Amino acid sequence: MAGSQTIGVPWGPTEVARWRAERVVKRSYSTEVLPLIDALRADIDVVSYGELRYDTDRYELFALKSRRWDASRPTVLISGGVHGYETSGVFGALQFARDHLVSYSAQINVVVAPCVSPWAYERIHRWNPDALDPNRSFTDGTSVHEAAVLMRFVAPFADSVLVHIDLHETTDSDETEFRPALAARDGIDYEPGEIPDGFYLCADERNPELDFQEAMLGAVAGVTHVAPADANGEIIGSPEVRPGVIVYDYDKLGLCAGMTGARFTTTTEVYPDSPNTTPAACNDAQVAAVCAGIDFAIDATDR
Repeated sequence: MAGSQTIGVPWGPTEVARWRAERVVKRSYSTEVLPLIDALRADIDVVSYGELRYDTDRYELFALKSRRWDASRPTVLISGGVHGYETSGVFGALQFARDHLVSYSAQINVVVAPCVSPWAYERIHRWNPDALDPNRSFTDGTSVHEAAVLMRFVAPFADSVLVHIDLHETTDSDETEFRPALAARDGIDYEPGEIPDGFYLCADERNPELDFQEAMLGAVAGVTHVAPADANGEIIGSPEVRPGVIVYDYDKLGLCAGMTGARFTTTTEVYPDSPNTTPAACNDAQVAAVCAGIDFAIDATDR
């Protein structure tokens, strides 16, 4: 791992530059993601909401927006690929848009940002080129471009967002690569953890809407398995508040799912490395969670 390995000595610009130079392109945003977006243009508005430039790399960012937009109706926001290496976040978002966005548009506005971090998507990494985590950066005045550009795009309709579901994965590489890298970057001791085997949800501790979370997990259970708590009653170091649900302070952590203050929010976490699932099942689980969450929210607001 490039950069400082000295405990108590965080990386500086030299270590970050070395780390960035060692990142290798392993897949293509332009040939794997953009054609799937382009294929939806007949029925869905494709909006260019910004551009990322890093050295010689240029990435145009796209969102998918329901054509039957009505400013008087609430909005659903689905984000994927905030952590670029989390594959089903990207392709689950695109699959939802392909199969369900138009039908939901009859009831509610829908926006999908399927690949928030294309540089990291191509390098199968968690961070952006500055060795910063976009999903800890959705805060006012953020210097993390992936977060800042998405926040600017969402700002005009943020007050109308009823549901925001941010699609993620928890992978074995979290433990073998990314958490050790985080410890090295910050000059602290690496403390091994335990990767949960299955799908789980991270709700906002300030507004958990636990029945909403349970509705999504009920739908996911028909597709892939829900993660059990560990021997301490925790999932990834946080107490389980309901089966398959933990809570984080979205605002304090700067999580993407907290960027609008929507009533119904969650961060999905798929476990793609399980021998009991497949890439297709991971995508299907993301879609099942999204559809169940939207259905629950629509029903709750119609009562």
